[in-house]
Amino acid sequence: MIFRKIALAFCLILLFLGGTGFYAIEIEPNTLSVTRINIVNRQIKQSFNGLKIVQFSDTHLGPDFTVDQLQALVDRIQLLQPDIVAFTGDLIDQYNEYGSKNREKAQKVLASIEAPLGKYAVYGNHDRGGGGNRVYKRYMEEAGFIVLVNEVHTLTSAAGEKLSLAGLDDFLLGKPQSKRTLQSLREEDFNLLLVHEPDTADRFTDYPVDLQLSGHSHGGQFRIPFLKPMITTSLADKYIEGQYTLQGKIRPLTLYVNRGIGTTRLPLRLFAKPELTVIHLFAS
Repeated sequence: MIFRKIALAFCLILLFLGGTGFYAIEIEPNTLSVTRINIVNRQIKQSFNGLKIVQFSDTHLGPDFTVDQLQALVDRIQLLQPDIVAFTGDLIDQYNEYGSKNREKAQKVLASIEAPLGKYAVYGNHDRGGGGNRVYKRYMEEAGFIVLVNEVHTLTSAAGEKLSLAGLDDFLLGKPQSKRTLQSLREEDFNLLLVHEPDTADRFTDYPVDLQLSGHSHGGQFRIPFLKPMITTSLADKYIEGQYTLQGKIRPLTLYVNRGIGTTRLPLRLFAKPELTVIHLFAS
């Protein structure tokens, strides 16, 4: 009787582990959650009231995330009818190992994204490494994206009201110039910052940054409920996923960390579903 109970318990453990493994490898990486957040801020001008931004990040195109999957993602983005699309880095997992035909197909898919106020991107560490360093900017620009490398792009409405989008280079493998870039931001404008690594947010509280969008963390990628993430990475082990508010010197900084789309190192996800973020801006 004792042997039977032990054997039954052992079988149940194996079934649980097997089922969890199957879900983490085959099911969750192929799901997609859409998170909607509202940002209400007095710096948002009436011209931009109700503006919709769709953020995606960390596609890690490669054997575990295909061009067909990218097409399905883009189709979903288009259904959301964004005014602005923001990509926060790590497009291709290993650029040198990703065939030219796949790169061409993926570029055409990215080019099909439509956003009337523009598509914007920044470098991630995988865009700087893996052979992508010299080609990523041109690749994304040919797909219709504005790649922000330590620069600020300002949108000006017909009424003369402004909204600024700043982008910094990757903090792990690039050459970010935070002070030179962010000191040009005007306090009277709503200022959006794109930067791949989320933990850098603590460095920007002296500047009038209203909203920072980041990725990089994959939301921990493999998580067990009520425990800290088992897999973290440099500059993404403090701010893992979701929305945070940091007290700034000039005004509060809202940080949103997107869980990304693809995977890296291990082709699995558990309690860290792939994510699109829809951000609505409202004037207070």
